[in-house]
Amino acid sequence: MLTEELIRTRGELLALRKILENIIADLSGKEAMQRLAEQELFMKCSGTTDARIKELESRIKGLESEQNKKIGELLKVRRFKKGLERLRAETKREFICRQEKLEQKELDEGAVMRFARKAQNLARTDALD
Repeated sequence: MLTEELIRTRGELLALRKILENIIADLSGKEAMQRLAEQELFMKCSGTTDARIKELESRIKGLESEQNKKIGELLKVRRFKKGLERLRAETKREFICRQEKLEQKELDEGAVMRFARKAQNLARTDALD
């Protein structure tokens, strides 16, 4: 994954820098003649090491940029998902409200029909008496 590669690259850069620090510290504790010979070798290799450090730093910047882009996309998707969840809940509430109104309308119509039949039956009964 991207994060793992970023961690691995940062670790490699940190290890390389630590090695260089240790070499420099080791050189500073040696006698002048021995230090000059080892320092010459160190300086010959430093160009390669510097290039590797710059390469790692560049790679880290690229990975961080990509990671930030992915995080932005993730946040965008999360906001979209929350919006969909709100819409789903609102739609469900509206559906339930419509269903309750329909049920109430049916109940009201049933009550009106019962009342009308009862009134009609009473009228017939009164007419027969």
